[in-house]
Amino acid sequence: MVQELVTAGAVVLSCGAVYAMAAARVIKQYERGVVLRLGRLRSGIRPPGFTMIAPGFDRLRKVNMQIVTMPVPAQEGITRDNVTVRVDAVVYFKVVDPADAIIQVEDYRFAVSQMAQTSLRSIIGKSDLDDLLSNREKLNQGLELMIDSPAVGWGVHIDRVEIKDVSLPETMKRSMARQAEADRERRARVINADAELQASKKLAQAAEQMSATPSALQLRLLQTVMAVAAEKNSTLVLPIPVELLRFLERGQEAPQSDGTRAAPEPRPADRPADRPAAAASAGMPELVEPVESRAEPRPRREVRTEASPETVTRRS
Repeated sequence: MVQELVTAGAVVLSCGAVYAMAAARVIKQYERGVVLRLGRLRSGIRPPGFTMIAPGFDRLRKVNMQIVTMPVPAQEGITRDNVTVRVDAVVYFKVVDPADAIIQVEDYRFAVSQMAQTSLRSIIGKSDLDDLLSNREKLNQGLELMIDSPAVGWGVHIDRVEIKDVSLPETMKRSMARQAEADRERRARVINADAELQASKKLAQAAEQMSATPSALQLRLLQTVMAVAAEKNSTLVLPIPVELLRFLERGQEAPQSDGTRAAPEPRPADRPADRPAAAASAGMPELVEPVESRAEPRPRREVRTEASPETVTRRS
């Protein structure tokens, strides 16, 4: 009799241990448990830790409450300004209501993925290329609202949506590169023109100041010579004023016996026939220089007298 009781007790303990093992569940800290008893949802959500269910009657579904990072496959579309692009993004979401995530939708991960792809194609069609490249923050907010609106009923909260990359055709990349290069060249020309304008104003002020004191021009010339000589060059170029050369030419004109100077022989560029050609070749308008009046000597004449056979020459 005692042996039978011991055997029955051992059987009961064994069945209890098996039942306890079958009913025991462990829920992790980042999970929540949803219990379905005979197909019906129990009102209470099982917290993290150790919990028990009725084997054969209850079914426990664990829902991850962590933030899920889901990449959105690249979607190809045409922007509002008729440019073909490929855009990929990433979605950050988490489950805020485990019961709705299990009951309201079959697979909330797949549903969020499909909704993200559809919203991304819709955003591409509504935006311009410049917005996709430079105004991504506004597009991210619009994309987040489009995905979060239906996801609220699934017990899912869209935490953030980011556009990762925008792929452009090679022809469009070359066109944008040429546009950027042309814009930089335009700005460089404007800056150079502005610099030339400021430099011309300063040079005009310097010339006006030097005209009042001619010695300043000579000092400036000496400073230029010193700057060139400091570079240790073998060739030294000295600018000589044209007025100085003309003064030397006038000084070299030898006086004649009657006190007058002979007219200098005109240079090729000073001849009347060659002046238009020389001016045209130099790209300058024709200049008419005043002709200095010079006293030409009168011609000598010989007077022959009949009284004397000799020839008497006199200057009249």
